[in-house]
Amino acid sequence: MTTLRHPAQHLLENLDGFRVEVDAEKQRADIILARPPFNIISMPERDQLRLVFEALDEDERVRVIVLRAEGEHFSSGGDIKGFLEASPEHVSKLAWNVAAPARCAKPVVVANRGYTFGVGFEISLACDFRIASETTQYALPEQKLGQIPGSGGSARLQKMVGITRTKDVVMRSRRISGKQAYDWGVATEVVPDAELESATDKLVAELVGFSPIAQRTAKKLLNDTEDASLSASIELEGHCYSRLRSSDDFREGVEAFHGKRAPVFRGR
Repeated sequence: MTTLRHPAQHLLENLDGFRVEVDAEKQRADIILARPPFNIISMPERDQLRLVFEALDEDERVRVIVLRAEGEHFSSGGDIKGFLEASPEHVSKLAWNVAAPARCAKPVVVANRGYTFGVGFEISLACDFRIASETTQYALPEQKLGQIPGSGGSARLQKMVGITRTKDVVMRSRRISGKQAYDWGVATEVVPDAELESATDKLVAELVGFSPIAQRTAKKLLNDTEDASLSASIELEGHCYSRLRSSDDFREGVEAFHGKRAPVFRGR
């Protein structure tokens, strides 16, 4: 039998600037940016991060993926010199790589603290849940380099906060605090810096308790209907609801509810 290999398999052999930890008991995988103090994200690292997200999405041990960082800053952004050295083809893939968390069927949680700039902010915006420390500062500072965000940052931010606030952040390279991001609806939660890890752990434990198939369905439905009309969104929601009615997890949820016990979901 022919042995198949992914053409980018070699990229996973030596991870550049981050590491991966899988806790099968907690059904959790952590992607940890590990180039402190600023966790600058290199061009090769972007390709590797995409592949790692894709691999973890297929890993049966993992229910929830967490993106976090070592040190006092999540990431001050990308390797500036790398943009000048990269080929046009490589640069054209920036947004696709950074959107990997959004494409994952599984929930993705990001824990932000300190500087969360440029691609650090952009990849955080592609995650499902953003837990921000009170020390967090979000920014898209590309205007200071004579550029604009190139990995989906301005587009995603505008969907969340509207054109006026996005222009204020992008066109002025303005920083916003974790608290302000929470007030604007960008951060899911803002916590004291010392509580960032525990808040992340708590959210992961909560998400693991839900039905995997219901979580996957909810994420895809919400992503797919973000730009849809209200009527189209309601129609698609109805089809998704109908499909879940025949799932084992829904039957288990109903039986557990009536039996006054905790459900045991298996993702089927």
